[in-house]
Amino acid sequence: MSIDPQVARDLLQRAVQISSLSGLEGEISAYLTEWMNAHGFRAHVDEAGNAVGERGDGPLTVVLLGHMDTVPGDIPVRVDEGEVLHGRGSVDAKGSLCTFMAAVAGLPTEALEAARFVVVSATEEEAPSSKGARFARTRYGPDFVLIGEPSGVFGLTLGYKGRLVVKLRVHKDNFHTAGEGTSAADDLTEAWFRVRAWATGIGEEMGVFDRVQATLQDLGGDSAGGLTQTAWASVGLRLPPALTPQQAQAAIEKVLADLDVETSFTGHEVAVRHPKDNALTRALRVAIRAAGGTPTFKVKTGTSDMNVVAGHWPVPTVAYGPGDSSLDHTPEERLDLREYDQAVSILTAALTRLVLAPR
Repeated sequence: MSIDPQVARDLLQRAVQISSLSGLEGEISAYLTEWMNAHGFRAHVDEAGNAVGERGDGPLTVVLLGHMDTVPGDIPVRVDEGEVLHGRGSVDAKGSLCTFMAAVAGLPTEALEAARFVVVSATEEEAPSSKGARFARTRYGPDFVLIGEPSGVFGLTLGYKGRLVVKLRVHKDNFHTAGEGTSAADDLTEAWFRVRAWATGIGEEMGVFDRVQATLQDLGGDSAGGLTQTAWASVGLRLPPALTPQQAQAAIEKVLADLDVETSFTGHEVAVRHPKDNALTRALRVAIRAAGGTPTFKVKTGTSDMNVVAGHWPVPTVAYGPGDSSLDHTPEERLDLREYDQAVSILTAALTRLVLAPR
């Protein structure tokens, strides 16, 4: 049995129509819970605000962790003549989450007798807190994990880079620019140049997944009544598997040690890369080939809830979902509904194969 494609499309379109900024997911959480209860799930909203639905009672546990929050940006929701859904969250990552829900809703009885499928619609993935995933990782002991992020209908994402956010601040007395000395902006700029130079020197001969990427994310300054001056910046670092956030923090503190710059660090996430040959990836590869596609393994330079749960769930894990991730967070975010239909079909087949395969 598989779900009616129009029912699956209606689920996604309504989900995209509901605004769900990080921390403001109450309305969509209620909608998804209601939908799951109406389609064979045992569903509830947990203490973190996650909409959680379960189907099946078998000995295996498969957790499908997606997120229902989005970044800001009002994109009018519409479906054009080419069957493309436009709207914030259509790709990142309501398309993937609804793929999970629709696929599990369409599983055959024998699959539900072999495993328990837990769909977690998580809160605050787009925020540094990752509140929903951090709560969920303490509640389940899965045998297999799928993370809901756009990989493309034939793509399987195995890893994400780590993250560290560096806050830089310089505060000093004002001075006449004709005299000796440096301004707060001068000192801040020197700090940024040093951080960027350090980042460039890590893994510079390697591919992008194994290098440090540094981005100046925020920059500002202030002069309080002409007596003092302040400059500040935020630097986002994407870290390779060979470098932990703690190691990166120690290195940055060292290169800035002789500057009068205040530093603080947030967003510590360790990079993760899962093996590509296991029961989960094999089931997905077979289903993709059966649909006429060629499986492609990927690693991403961003972060996701895969980083949050990897250390707690050391089991076969893949991120999967329809859509082009280059459209994430952009004004052009959109998802081809035919690709979404195909992803639902592929995932239904893969989950069935996964839990019914001999062990």
